[in-house]
Amino acid sequence: MQWWEAAIIALAGLWAGLINTVVGSGTLVTFPVLVALGYPPVTATTSNAIGLITGSITGAVGYRSEMAGHGRRVARYAVASLLGAVGGTVLLLSLPADAFETVAPILVGISVVLVLVQPVLSRRLSARVAVDRKSSPLLYVLIFLVGIYGGYFTAAQGIMLVGVMGLLLTDPLQRLNAFKNALTAVVNLVAGLIYAFVAPISWPVVGVLAVSSIGGGVLGARIGRRLSPTVLRGVIVVIGVIAVVHLLVD
Repeated sequence: MQWWEAAIIALAGLWAGLINTVVGSGTLVTFPVLVALGYPPVTATTSNAIGLITGSITGAVGYRSEMAGHGRRVARYAVASLLGAVGGTVLLLSLPADAFETVAPILVGISVVLVLVQPVLSRRLSARVAVDRKSSPLLYVLIFLVGIYGGYFTAAQGIMLVGVMGLLLTDPLQRLNAFKNALTAVVNLVAGLIYAFVAPISWPVVGVLAVSSIGGGVLGARIGRRLSPTVLRGVIVVIGVIAVVHLLVD
């Protein structure tokens, strides 16, 4: 790896760590950068997943105060994410590399719409359905499915998580964002551990991304936690639309 390649990857990793913590979809920066530098798509996906683990963890730690008192809930959700991540990595290693190219923009687009209309939908559901949505089977199923997507192709899984959790939970958006950071960290960690043993990996790329994404995760937590719910929702929607366009034209 040339020094200039390392510098480009480091900048991409810093941005990915930041944007993953605030919104999600940082992979849409690092993945095309790695492919443009000549790395095969599968190697770029697996190396990216492992390299961004540290940024995911630091982002989750930065949001720890928003998760205070909700550790058991996060642990239960994490089980669904873990199982989904295992399924997603199996799909990546067994299906054609472009298998999710068609469905990915649709999934991200639906998630963006859910984030946008979540306040209205949540109020209507609360008025019509008097159940404990914190333990709704549908919530666990959706988290599991997002985990499969994240294990296969990590891009924009955070947006999807905020979308489905916002629809089925009544927690403040910042807390949902904290949950999202914890769950994406689980997915990336599980997928990364599996990839490390059975998939092609570029360890120099992993090292550069691992170091640079730490800084991005720290910055992302500091920035994201200061945003008002309205601004945060707007940022998620804007980044989500950009992600959809990127996936469609890539």
